[in-house]
Amino acid sequence: MAKGNALFDFFAAKRRKSLSPTRIIALTFAAIILLGALLLTLPAASRSGVSCGFRPALFTATSATCVTGLVLYDTWSQWSGFGQIVILSLIEIGGLGFMSAASVFVFFLRKKVGLKQRLIMAQALSLNDMDGVVRLQKLVLTGSLAVEAIGALILTLRFWPEFGFRRALRWGVFHSVSAFCNAGFDILGCLNPGASLIEFNSDPIVLLTLGALVVIGGLGFFVWEEIASRRHFKAFSVYTKLVLISTGVLLLGGTVILCILEWNNPATLGPMNLFDKLLNGLFQSITLRTAGFAAIDQAALTEGSKGFSMLLMLIGGSSGSTAGGLKTVSMVVLVLFVMTRARGRETVSVFKRSIPNDKVMDAMTIATIMIGLALFGGVFISATSPIGFTDALFEAISALATVGITAGATGSLSIPAQILIIIYMYFGRVGVLTISLGFLMGNKAEDRYHYAQTNLLIG
Repeated sequence: MAKGNALFDFFAAKRRKSLSPTRIIALTFAAIILLGALLLTLPAASRSGVSCGFRPALFTATSATCVTGLVLYDTWSQWSGFGQIVILSLIEIGGLGFMSAASVFVFFLRKKVGLKQRLIMAQALSLNDMDGVVRLQKLVLTGSLAVEAIGALILTLRFWPEFGFRRALRWGVFHSVSAFCNAGFDILGCLNPGASLIEFNSDPIVLLTLGALVVIGGLGFFVWEEIASRRHFKAFSVYTKLVLISTGVLLLGGTVILCILEWNNPATLGPMNLFDKLLNGLFQSITLRTAGFAAIDQAALTEGSKGFSMLLMLIGGSSGSTAGGLKTVSMVVLVLFVMTRARGRETVSVFKRSIPNDKVMDAMTIATIMIGLALFGGVFISATSPIGFTDALFEAISALATVGITAGATGSLSIPAQILIIIYMYFGRVGVLTISLGFLMGNKAEDRYHYAQTNLLIG
């Protein structure tokens, strides 16, 4: 009997475990990208009626699902109406998360949401626990669709007199969804292929509407819930306060610095009047936070502007949102940690609350990984493609932070560089820390004991 129990225990230990929510999310994103790529390889997806091939389709599907916006071809010029619908569907699923799309059927059929589904929802929304996750998921769906509908209506009314109702409606819906999901895809190539929003850089209705959609999508679903339920700043959690303050500071500070750097640049803000300079400075500050639209020529930016742009791209939006990057609160935690250590203190605190050390370490881990990957990507792309290091680093950060802005280098990428960008876009959307915890977690034996400490000279 003892032998039988030992045999049972052996096979039980070797039995394949069920996938964790983290792995389910990562693998499902990969499956959606693959399906989208296969659809985009169909001749019907290309405007010419000839298949573009698997690699360009995979690049585009990854960029759309990971709400990045980097493209090898102009979206309107390359893709037919069917192809554009596929891209828009990938953007919506990727921006809101596949669990949001799946939960539509669950809520519609009035099915009970099980424990595992709640776990996956919480992981997809970047929540620490499952309290109120179903309520938040419903808010994500209703709120997202409502905001996108309002944006689409405003843009449709703006485009209608000049371009006709059908085109205005198509443009309004596509760009509203693309902006809210921080994707940066556009179908304005019929006006000027590859120019993104440059044709509308003096149009406050277009830029402010898209900018508002980008900011709302980048705040995060948890922040929405608190704003809707508590309504007063003093009643908000520390996290929501940090998101709102850091977002405001980054938008305002980014606008001021970018205007100063580009004010007299004849290729960007220089020829504009005062209002248009401020408008485009604001929009540039917004779009660099993982949106991907371009209202001015990014290749013509000064070197200082490109450097500052890369910093804004790395920071990105907020956790549990449609945006990517390090995330605003992660950056705030890092700044607070440096300030705390510089004053010789041990505990990081804000708003009379202490930040746990493990959260500080998480922020440092994410920052270290992303900066390291960005530098590696810049070196790799510049070494394998006819692109200078600054533009190569710009491209790598844009992919890794799922921004989608390019300084004109995307079309010149070599095949190895394109593959790296695909990996970076996927890595950036699913989450550096999520992937490292879900797939790369090794043996935990070392955590069961500790080595003796040693002293090192630092600084």
